[in-house]
Amino acid sequence: MSKLKMLAIDLGASSGRGIVGAFDGKKFEINENHRFPNEPVNTNGNFNWDILRIFHEIKASISKCALSDDKDIVSIGIDTWGVDYGYIDKNGALMANPYHYRDSRTDGIQPYAFKTVPFEKLYGITGIQTMNFNTIYQLAADLRDRPYIVENAERLLFTPDLLNYFLTGQKFTEYTIASTGAVLDAKKREISKELLKKFGIRENLFSEVVMPGHKIGKLTPALISELGDIRANVVNIAAHDTASAVIAVPAKRGDDFVYISSGTWSLMGVENDEPVINAESMRYNFTNEGGAGGKIRFLKNIMGLWLEQESRRQWKREGAVYSFDELTELALQAKPFACFIDPNDTLFSPSGDMPGRIREFCQKTGQYVPQTVGEIVRCIFESLVLCYRHTIESIENMTNKKYNSINIVGGGTKEKILCQWAADASNRTVYAGPVEATAIGNIAMQTIATGEIKDIAEAREIIRDSFDVKVYEANHSDAWDEAYNRYLNICKEV
Repeated sequence: MSKLKMLAIDLGASSGRGIVGAFDGKKFEINENHRFPNEPVNTNGNFNWDILRIFHEIKASISKCALSDDKDIVSIGIDTWGVDYGYIDKNGALMANPYHYRDSRTDGIQPYAFKTVPFEKLYGITGIQTMNFNTIYQLAADLRDRPYIVENAERLLFTPDLLNYFLTGQKFTEYTIASTGAVLDAKKREISKELLKKFGIRENLFSEVVMPGHKIGKLTPALISELGDIRANVVNIAAHDTASAVIAVPAKRGDDFVYISSGTWSLMGVENDEPVINAESMRYNFTNEGGAGGKIRFLKNIMGLWLEQESRRQWKREGAVYSFDELTELALQAKPFACFIDPNDTLFSPSGDMPGRIREFCQKTGQYVPQTVGEIVRCIFESLVLCYRHTIESIENMTNKKYNSINIVGGGTKEKILCQWAADASNRTVYAGPVEATAIGNIAMQTIATGEIKDIAEAREIIRDSFDVKVYEANHSDAWDEAYNRYLNICKEV
């Protein structure tokens, strides 16, 4: 067959890409056609996404297709981070720049929201772990601080749905992205009418919920006139970037597997047919998010390489510029197991002086306080992999299954030492790759939507044959066990 071409728009918290995927009936190949920074904006104390700049860059990627041999793309799919959204008024206009999930307006919002719906009730409906930026808490803040926006909005659209609306003029709510925000009934797989009523949110604020593979429509005539003769369908792929990344886990049909979608966040979990919502999953603070193919992603949100990325930005602000390879080399030179942090402590969520916060945490918990750049990075990496070990052990306790390996996908697979230490700390084999998992999963879902691929299991077989996967065998030692016990005790203290 001639190659089937599709455009994946893959938006991360710090950058975005347009990636053209091709499928020849046997293998996928991908080529980046556009890359751009995704830089949030601080204005008068507000932290917002520059959504119109993002849309401008999406249009640039589409235009590059129109002006090249890729003008025959058959579809376009957009994936983004979760929870954030924009409001559309009755005339179809965006009412305000969407807030960034790290905006301070939701600091301390949970006790306020729990006066309306206690967390046990909220978790019982949504199955979503409590994080102060979940959509339901952002909505609670909007209703408290700017009710006039909510009252005058015709629709709330999650970030990828908003961008799809800009492209097509059609308003839909994609299932996997909606599932991230604690507004979806996890068992019914629809927006929870009960929760909306309790919080005083209009039911018709949300559009129809559709599943991955749904075809939205063509670009608007105005966009075709502006960008070129692109006749592609815009498709609802698994719009949450982790949901797309999980599609790209190169597991074999019928395999049970643990995955880590590794990047700014480390999303670690398993695929289930139904949500797991009980006292134990609530105690472990696990989440049930929607996946493609009718699956539930039962997972834990772990603060990932954000810890290193924000530390690097702080050192740059101080006048010292390091590449990620240089940071890894400095970490290898530092003393092992000197100190640990709890990656999920809310202390590390905001932007700012991350190295200073790491020192503060270590001092507060009576540990050695890291001084050098290498000591800081080693502390981050070792703490992350010990957190991975605790998470997989928690999954095994809740599922009554033993997992002998971990599949790491995404940009974090470039950190070879992190992958090796994950194997060493957990005493499990680590399979790392593909690197561009989110874009590949996006392309795979578009291919399924065309009918060229039957299902996700078949897509994973093709992905295994198309992209490199590195294997890291465990070099476990008693030192890792001793470090793990210290890590657990430190996490209990805070």
